[in-house]
Amino acid sequence: MDATRYLPFIGRLLIGLPFAMSGFGKLAAYGKTTAMIAAVGLPVPPLAYGVAVAVELGGGLLLVAGYQARLVAIALALFSIAAAVSFHSNFADQNQMIHFLKNVMMAGGLLQIAAFGAGQSASTIVFRRAAGLLRAPYRLADPLGFAAIGEQL
Repeated sequence: MDATRYLPFIGRLLIGLPFAMSGFGKLAAYGKTTAMIAAVGLPVPPLAYGVAVAVELGGGLLLVAGYQARLVAIALALFSIAAAVSFHSNFADQNQMIHFLKNVMMAGGLLQIAAFGAGQSASTIVFRRAAGLLRAPYRLADPLGFAAIGEQL
């Protein structure tokens, strides 16, 4: 058994869980979160709050599950860059600079997932089997031609 077959899931878990936890935390702190959004000057804080919760909680859980991982990773990468620029651009404050760089690094990891795929995850197998796209033994169909990028699928 190849031990590296579990690495894509572990990587998605380590990137996706902090997003999901952050989104879940925002659910319990509506007032504080919308006040912070308003303080940086973003328009319509309640709408920005809804988008943040949906992207972080929904995107984090979808990434961990491996469902539509390429699309989800791109959305989370864009969100990370937007959050870095909007909330962590005060480089005079070393803490804010560290948060900015953290967001940029997360975006880099997410772009790796977007480029190379989620790997063969249990959710991918289940969804593709249900759609009739799974070839035996557990070789995933590649209708978009991503297998040329690597053998992760």
